[in-house]
Amino acid sequence: MYPGAYDPARPAVVTADGGRTLTYGRLEERSLRLADHLRGARLRPGDHLALLCENDPRVLEVYWAALRSGLYLTVVNHHLTAEEAAYIVGDCGARALVVSGRLTELGRAVRKSTGGPELYLGLDDGTYEEALAAASPLPPAHQPRGADMLYSSGTTGRPKGIAPTLPEGDVREVPSMYQLLFQPMYGFGEDTVYLCPAPLYHAAPLRFCFVVTATGGTVVLMDSFDARESLAAVERHRVTHSQWVPTMFVRMLKLPPEVRGAYDVSSLKVAIHAAAPCPVEVKRRMMDWWGPVLHEYYSATEANGITFIGPDEWLRKPGSVGRGGFLGELRICGEDGKVLPVGETGTVYFEREELPFRYHRDDARTREAQHPDHPAWTTTGDIGHVDEDGYLFLTDRRAFTIISGGVNIYPQEIEDCLTLHPKVTDVAVVGVPDPEMGEAVKAVVQPAADAAPGPGLERELIGFVRDRIAHYKAPRSVDFTDELPRTPTGKLAKSRLRETYWP
Repeated sequence: MYPGAYDPARPAVVTADGGRTLTYGRLEERSLRLADHLRGARLRPGDHLALLCENDPRVLEVYWAALRSGLYLTVVNHHLTAEEAAYIVGDCGARALVVSGRLTELGRAVRKSTGGPELYLGLDDGTYEEALAAASPLPPAHQPRGADMLYSSGTTGRPKGIAPTLPEGDVREVPSMYQLLFQPMYGFGEDTVYLCPAPLYHAAPLRFCFVVTATGGTVVLMDSFDARESLAAVERHRVTHSQWVPTMFVRMLKLPPEVRGAYDVSSLKVAIHAAAPCPVEVKRRMMDWWGPVLHEYYSATEANGITFIGPDEWLRKPGSVGRGGFLGELRICGEDGKVLPVGETGTVYFEREELPFRYHRDDARTREAQHPDHPAWTTTGDIGHVDEDGYLFLTDRRAFTIISGGVNIYPQEIEDCLTLHPKVTDVAVVGVPDPEMGEAVKAVVQPAADAAPGPGLERELIGFVRDRIAHYKAPRSVDFTDELPRTPTGKLAKSRLRETYWP
């Protein structure tokens, strides 16, 4: 479905503070007007539109305008430097750029660096509103379906543009792949109230907000994640659906018990989490608090495949991210490309009939993602194994595996162990150069406010790990830092951290 199919007075998007509301009628009209303006500016199906904006209801106007114009929309991370943002805008070949008022200086720097794009619309300088006022709100006879073309977060290198094949058909008649997957799985509909605490330049928040507005629900949009304010928003808006990353769970769990108990979260029916593996103990604690409402999926911005697992399944298979078969068959392959038996660890591939994506202007990276013998099988570099029932258990990303003395050590297991230590606020584990072993395990810890960093805490944390997992996996050393490099979506930018230890 599409915005015009629903009651025009129904709220499509509201801000968490209640200060702004975008109704379905306004979303339909304004996205149609913007689509008309883009056509008048000679943007054609397959062209690119870039957006620099904070979490703002108007992001959904731009998204739907691109979606009903056959355009690719690239929402750019506004926390990037001007050089980094300009790289993305230039790399995607954007012919139009929409910029919010708070990001005007960044937008100007991007235009200066790239020499374009030729069409510029400021959300708050009058040019966007002038364009909409002069455009037609009448729907054209045909509205070719567009798609988002997002860039990876760059946690393992320079961001990569992920270009899906544009789907055929009219946006009003052909449901998107995301709607077909997530609507029946999570029960999205007109009674849905969906809390979005994460930035809309990230794939999952953007696409789920789209699914909600395609199915008649209401998006509750936060400016940014805050543990306490998120709970307040659930209570205030009687949120039924929400999406999180494990880092958000950890920060909510570390709130004082009296704070956690002060908010009514009983309206939650489905709390979805993804983006990173969730430590088993973290998820158990969240289940104890919120009840059996936690649903997990494993996928990537590339949307090359997906697994799902519900709360009851997870209690039977703790630590699993679910089974495949919904969007390509799951395959675990060794370094030689051969499919591995049950229980053996290897690279996670999804088998599709056709190549589901390409890295924009980067054939070499596209080939790296493909199976050596089956070009339609693709991977994003994760490693794991499946059990006898077909459930996937992730081990880590291939790029972050530590090889110490010829033995593979997976940082995720050590990070999961340390995450809930009361004196740890955040943690990352990396391999560092070692003259004897090749690499040694190092933990980089942001200590809790009341913890004193130093040799004593270092010994305590190393001992804590040694008491719980094999000694050879325990960190040889611990460094302390004020803050770890995480993206606003909660992903650890481990490549940046690792670079500080490798000349």
